[in-house]
Amino acid sequence: MSIVIEAANLVFQPYVLLVIFGAAAFGMFVGAIPGLTATMATALLVPVTFFMDPVPAIATIVTATAMAIFAGDIPGTLLRMPGTPASAAYVQDAYAMTQQGRPEAALGASLVFSSIGGIFGTLVLITASPVLAEIALKFSSFEYFWLVVLGLSCAVFISPGSPARGLIALFIGLFAATVGLDNPAAVPRYTFGSVEMMGGVQFIPAMIGLFAVSEVIRAFIKRASDVRPPAAMSKSIFRQQATNLVTYPVQALRGSILGTAIGALPGAGADIAAWISYAVSKKFSKTPEKFGTGHVEGLVEAGASNNGAMSGAWIPALVFGIPGDSITAIVIGVLYIKGINPGPMVFITQPEMIYAVFIVFLLANLIMLPLGWIAIKGARHVLSIPQKVLMPVILMFCMVGSFAINNSVFGIGLMLIFGIIGFLMEENDIPIAPAILGLVLGPMLEQNFVTSMIKSDGSFLAFFERPIAAGLGLFSIAIWAIPLVLWLLHRRSARQNLT
Repeated sequence: MSIVIEAANLVFQPYVLLVIFGAAAFGMFVGAIPGLTATMATALLVPVTFFMDPVPAIATIVTATAMAIFAGDIPGTLLRMPGTPASAAYVQDAYAMTQQGRPEAALGASLVFSSIGGIFGTLVLITASPVLAEIALKFSSFEYFWLVVLGLSCAVFISPGSPARGLIALFIGLFAATVGLDNPAAVPRYTFGSVEMMGGVQFIPAMIGLFAVSEVIRAFIKRASDVRPPAAMSKSIFRQQATNLVTYPVQALRGSILGTAIGALPGAGADIAAWISYAVSKKFSKTPEKFGTGHVEGLVEAGASNNGAMSGAWIPALVFGIPGDSITAIVIGVLYIKGINPGPMVFITQPEMIYAVFIVFLLANLIMLPLGWIAIKGARHVLSIPQKVLMPVILMFCMVGSFAINNSVFGIGLMLIFGIIGFLMEENDIPIAPAILGLVLGPMLEQNFVTSMIKSDGSFLAFFERPIAAGLGLFSIAIWAIPLVLWLLHRRSARQNLT
C-alpha cells in the first residue's frame, strides 16, 4: 500500500497533471486529422520527453496515445474518413448513424466504450501482467499466421454485401501489400524500376486515398445534397450511452476482454482487435442484418476493444521488454532513456514507477470522457460547413498527412491513385474496408508464413502441431468451410425438391 501512495505522489503533482492535460489535447487533435495516427502522435512527442522526468514523460505518451486512438473515430463518423486502420472496421455503421442525424450517438458510443475498454485493460495490466505475458510468449510464427488469417477472414464476412465482393477487396489490399522490398527475400516486386516504389505501399496514404479522397471525388462529381449528411441532433451523449451499457453489457465486456488479450500479443495491436471484435459482435448478435446500416452494437464492442488493446500492448512491454505494437516500441526506447529497464526485475527494483504508470493509464481513460465530450460538441459543427469549403480543406489535410509519412511527394501521388481506386470500387459496390486490412496485415501474413515454412522444412502439418496454433487453425478453416458446406447442402436440398 505504501508503494501505491508513493506512486500517487509522483503522479498527482500540478506539473504532471498539466502535462497530462496538454498531451491529451495534443493527442485528440492529431488523432482527429485523417492520416496523423496515434503512432505519429507518439513519435512527435518523443523529443519533448527528453526534457522531462520519467513519470511526466511516460504520462505524456500514454495520454496522447489513448486520446488519438479514440479521436480517429471522429473523422470516420462525420466524414467516413477513418483516422486509424482500427476505425475502418466500423466506419460504415458510424457514418450511417451520421447520415441518420445521430453523429453524437455514434461518437458518444466510441468515447464511452473506449474509456471502459481502456480501464478494463488497465485493471488486467495491474493484476495479471505476468500471467498474460507468459501466454503471449508462447505465440510463435505459426500462431501469428493463423491469427492474421482469422483477422482477414473477419474482414470478408463482416463486409456489407456479398462475401465475394469482400474477398475481391481483400485481394486488392493483399496485392498492394506485396509491392516493394518489404518481404522475407528482400526481392523488389512490382516496383517498375522506381526507387520510391521499393519502399512499398504505405498504408496511411492508401487509407486516406481509399476513404477520404474517394469521398472528395464523389462530392465533386455528384455535386448533390445527397452526399451531405443531415444536421446533427443535440441530445445528452452520456445518457444515450447509459442506455447502451444496459442494453449491451455482454458486448462491452467481450470487446474489452478480446481487445486486451489480442493487444497483449506482440505485434498484433488494436487493428486486428477491432476487426475481430466487430466480427464477433455481428456473429453473436440477435440482429446481424442491422450491421452496416447504422447499428450501435458493433461500435460498442469494437470501441471497447480498441483501447483495451492499447492497454494490453503494455503487458509484454513492461514484463519482458517486448513491444506489443509500434507505439510501445517507441515507449520502450523512452523508458531506457529515463533509466527504467523493462523486464521482470523492474517490478522489484522500481515498483513505484510501474504503479505510477498504472495510475496514469487510469487517469488518461477518465480524462478522455470530458475532453472527448468537448471534441464531439466541437466536431459536429463540421457538418454545417458548406461542402464547397469543406472538401478542399479535407483534401489539404489529406495531402499533409500523406506527405508527412516520409516527407515525400510520392505519398501524395499514392494517395491520389488509391483515391481513384476507392471511388471505382464503391461505384461497383466493392467495400473498401477489407482492402485496408489486407494492406495492413499482408506483410505480417507473408512473413509468418515463410518463417513457419522454413522452421518446418516445408511441412504444412507443422501449422497444426502446436496446441494454440491447431485451435486457431481449425477455427479459421471452420469460418470458411461452414458457410460453403451449408450452401452445398442448401443447393442439394433445392435440387431434390425440384425432382
